[in-house]
This record gives sequence, structure tokens and C-alpha cells, in this order.
Amino acid sequence: MSSSGPRSGGPTPRRSFTPAQKLEFLTQYEEACTRQEGNAFLREQGLYSSQMTEWRKQRDAGVLQGKKAGEAIGKLTVEQSEIARLRRQLEVSEGRLKQTEAALGIMEKLSAFFENAISESPAAPKSKKK
Repeated sequence: MSSSGPRSGGPTPRRSFTPAQKLEFLTQYEEACTRQEGNAFLREQGLYSSQMTEWRKQRDAGVLQGKKAGEAIGKLTVEQSEIARLRRQLEVSEGRLKQTEAALGIMEKLSAFFENAISESPAAPKSKKK
């Protein structure tokens, strides 16, 4: 095995990414996740989920926008971390809300269907016991 990478068993060179590359990887990763292929994307690129988590925090806090190649990003402040956490929590909550609204819509339609079916069905003959 001459290739070096996270799974080749050899030392892995440290790679550094520009803010633009981080944003691009995040976009591609999130698209892959919608297709249930997030882990495969990470393996292909030699990336780790912890990197995606950290880059997502930086993106949500606005740290990656407007940075030039080679410009230091630095650590997030407490406020930036909190903003990133709250934005992510809001995204998750909005996704759950959409799911719940869709489920309620289906339940309403089913309820109306069954009410309609009951009202249109002829009276079922009553069984006579001997």
C-alpha cells in the first residue's frame, strides 16, 4: 500500500483548508447526507465528521464568510458558539415542525376519508343470534 490516508495504516499528512474549501465541503457533505451518503462522502474525501461539526459551527457563526485564503480563522467566541448552536437547534426544530405538519395533514385526510366511508356505507345487516 503506497497510498497514505486515514485508513491506509500509515502516517497521514496534515491538510489545511481555506474557508472557501470548508464551505464547499460542508455543502457537498450536507447534500450527500440528504441522500444518506454522508459517511461515504467523508471516506472519499478523507475527512472526519468532527471536522464537519467544527466547520458547521464556524459557518453558522459567520466566521468563514469573507475570509481570504491564508487568513487566520481563530477560535469561536462564546457568543459565536452559542449563536451557532442556536441556529442549528432552530434548523432541527423547523425540520421536525415540517414533519409534524405533514403527518397532521395526512391524519386529517384519513379521518375525513373514514368519516365519508362510514356515512356512505349502507347499514350493515345486524347478525341474528339463535
